[in-house]
Amino acid sequence: MELDNNAHSVFLLYYHLVLVVKYRRKAFDDNISDRAKEIFEYISPKYNITLQEWNHDVDHVHIVFKAHPKSEISKFINAYKSASSRLLKKEFPEIRKKLWKDYFWSQSFCLLTTGGAPIEVIKKYIQSQGEKL
Repeated sequence: MELDNNAHSVFLLYYHLVLVVKYRRKAFDDNISDRAKEIFEYISPKYNITLQEWNHDVDHVHIVFKAHPKSEISKFINAYKSASSRLLKKEFPEIRKKLWKDYFWSQSFCLLTTGGAPIEVIKKYIQSQGEKL
């Protein structure tokens, strides 16, 4: 496992993000997903975020990305949702027929930390600190 670093820290921050179309409307196909991914890859470097994995279903996307400790993840997610909503509706006008009013994304999202050891292993490691083996 190779860790990221900067002048003062070492880190490895992976996240799993799930974004859902408003009211689970079936708006995604391969072309729309590919364009949504391009938009993600365009915006993410400004927030020190790197896409690792992307996939979609008809009503949501799953994204795995790496971040930097200085990344403002909630600001990034809001910027991405705003830009992608605007651009996807503009570039794929047929998508509007599938949406409720003018909304593309649901207001909420699911963000999970991922990678590394399971939490129970980390807890045992922390609890064992200072013990003589």
